[in-house]
Amino acid sequence: MTTGSTSEQETLWHRVRRLARASELGLVLAAAVVGVLSGLVVVAMSSAMQGLHVLIFGIDPHGHLSIATGLPAMLVLLAPALGGLAFGLVSALLRRRGFGQPVDPIEANALHGGRMSLKDSLIVGAQTIASSGVGASVGLEAGYTQAASGVASRLGQIFHLRRADLRLMVGCGAGAAIGAAFNAPLMGAFYGFELILGTYAIPAFVPMMTASFTATLTRQTLLPDMPPPLPALGAPQMSDLPAILLLGILCALIGIVIMRGVTLVEAGFRRSALPAALRPMIGGLIVGALALWSPAVLSAGHGAVYYYIGADATLTFLLILLGAKVIASAVSIGAGFRGGLFFASVLMGVLAGRAYAAGLDLFVPGVAESHALYALIGMSALAVAVVGGPMTMTLLALEMTDDLTLTLAVLAAAAAASLITRRLFGFSFTTWRFHLRGENIRGAHDVGWVRDLTVETMMRREVPQVSADMTIEEARRAYPPGSTSYLVATTPEGFYAGMVPPAALYEARESEEDAGAPPATVRALLRQVDDTLRPSMTIRKALSAFAHAEADALAVTTPERRIVGILSEAHAVKRYSDEMGRRLSELTGERLD
Repeated sequence: MTTGSTSEQETLWHRVRRLARASELGLVLAAAVVGVLSGLVVVAMSSAMQGLHVLIFGIDPHGHLSIATGLPAMLVLLAPALGGLAFGLVSALLRRRGFGQPVDPIEANALHGGRMSLKDSLIVGAQTIASSGVGASVGLEAGYTQAASGVASRLGQIFHLRRADLRLMVGCGAGAAIGAAFNAPLMGAFYGFELILGTYAIPAFVPMMTASFTATLTRQTLLPDMPPPLPALGAPQMSDLPAILLLGILCALIGIVIMRGVTLVEAGFRRSALPAALRPMIGGLIVGALALWSPAVLSAGHGAVYYYIGADATLTFLLILLGAKVIASAVSIGAGFRGGLFFASVLMGVLAGRAYAAGLDLFVPGVAESHALYALIGMSALAVAVVGGPMTMTLLALEMTDDLTLTLAVLAAAAAASLITRRLFGFSFTTWRFHLRGENIRGAHDVGWVRDLTVETMMRREVPQVSADMTIEEARRAYPPGSTSYLVATTPEGFYAGMVPPAALYEARESEEDAGAPPATVRALLRQVDDTLRPSMTIRKALSAFAHAEADALAVTTPERRIVGILSEAHAVKRYSDEMGRRLSELTGERLD
């Protein structure tokens, strides 16, 4: 009876797995599960962070640390420092136990076909909670997406999903987490498209939207959150367009400064003699000192965003607070706290927009009628510069305001910010970090298959060979016409000597005058003596080598010039074309088994 039940369970499991793998409906159901799990991740992490704020700083359970008042000065100064010390010591212990650089969702989809470590992702989520919980100026969004994508990737691996479908599940997890975090399902879906998948693939639309909506619904059910009402925003006019575009350009420049600033702070800490375990303590002390002036620099700044959209503030105050938040965020990440700049850039964008509107009033009175309007535009534009995703941030503004006219103004500024950032800097914050690590990744586009398609996976291992000192006549007898298309010559020691065109064996004729000379050897016919391939070369490097050598085939050798295989240009081009066709089929929705 037990054996029969086990057999039935296995059969059911295989049916479920086959449904997820072979059916679009099954993929949508899997996305719905991912959405629910992502919503639970957001609820758990945000509740844990709020619990730390209540425990450490004594704020109201329903309040926000970034706008809390009456906090004891010594607590504000020391809590981030002591929390940083504890964080640094635990992080050092994790490193000694082998926890290194985790694969984040963008890297996973770009290089690893959506494969992520669930354990590493959950550790990153816990580190992000701890960082933001002690007051470091970082947001939870990086932790949300890491943990949710790790869960989604693990689920996809359990179901043995294809590479494209596994990448989609990772995008669904990250997008659903962002949608739940901001209570903005459309924004979450486009976050998954723009930043995690790297494309607006039509077949991915329904699963992505399903995941984002179910995550948002899960969060609203378990952790209802009613944001404060926004002030009157006014309707932007066509005459406001030049000022709006200029704000987008300024936000791009500020975003570049922020990203460069984080790098400079990190480099400064590395050059110092301070142990890595103690750096978060120093970073926390600096953040705490800044927070003595304003608590808005603490944590991500969720409460401060809504507060400063409409609060009365002078130009000087806004500029100083913007500078303090930039420094606090750069120091927090540069010192080693775990987290991202997503929500910090949202708050900095609000401050930049308000400061810009105040400046316009100072120099051109009456131009900026609604400072809150420019705050929302700056919010999206600066976030685009730092995070990327112009449609993502535009939809955030739409879901916050339900105002399509304002959304069009936001889109204009976001487009300007995106264009200027790409032209002057070329990276978002995440891809900039990859660049610093030596990874040439400009987005989540699937380039991993190019790296996986190496010469070793394509080469022919049976290599027709002759000795370079063999006579041409002996080579003719060994390889008669039509017996092979490629011929590799070796030295007496067995090392690569060069390629020999088989046709050249029969074009060579000994002169009648030289009839008494020693017979000609294969060495006289050698080609591509210095042009070889390496087994680890990618397909693109191999094709470049063929073009440089002007050869139809090249030998594959080790660094010591031992022959391990041979590859023809025609075969390499065919494999490359086949793989490109496979990626195109994924975008168009064809499901190839």
